Amino acid sequence: MAESRYLGALRKAIVSLDFDGIKKAAQEAMDAGIEPTRAITEGMVPGMVEVGRRFESGEYFLSELVVSGEVMKDGIEVVKPYMKGEGVTSKGSMVIATVAGDMHDIGKNIVTTLARVQGIDVLDLGVDVPTDKIVEVIAQRKPGILGLSALLTSTMPGMGEVIETLKSEGIRDQVKVIIGGAPVTIEFAKRIGADHRAANALEGVHRCLEWVSAG
Repeated sequence: MAESRYLGALRKAIVSLDFDGIKKAAQEAMDAGIEPTRAITEGMVPGMVEVGRRFESGEYFLSELVVSGEVMKDGIEVVKPYMKGEGVTSKGSMVIATVAGDMHDIGKNIVTTLARVQGIDVLDLGVDVPTDKIVEVIAQRKPGILGLSALLTSTMPGMGEVIETLKSEGIRDQVKVIIGGAPVTIEFAKRIGADHRAANALEGVHRCLEWVSAG
């Protein structure tokens, strides 16, 4: 019961867009011995999921969506030092980006954080990343996984453009491509030739872990 109280406080702080509250809740969770990974996956992430639900229903707007992401970042900063010494060894590498024309980064940031916690080396290229830049990095870094994110239907075609460019450069078969974002569907993923469409951040990271575990 005590653990659920601490995790609930983390969730509430994010949904309430409470910067001071998330720092306090995160520190209290650490002081109480809550595992850092659990604080993120069972406390903060559910808060972001709720924010996303409210955004989709029109209760929250883009400004709240952006602020909630910043609140989560503050919470993660408190938790990060407690992750040291957990003995997480590198399991694989991943490059992640929000495609050109899209400034959405909350989902991408959650995936990045969770993947790193699980031992995947993640290079986050940021938002509004041109196709050529993404493909250039894949060619140079040769990661096992490429994650592409989009929130706007108008920018989703950029995901297909990246995959087609990877094909034309002869390196598509060298990397698994996972895509995600609110408007992204399984059908769209199949149509553009992506390897997987993430239903949410947690599910997406689980799939990435399956890939790196399979070698």
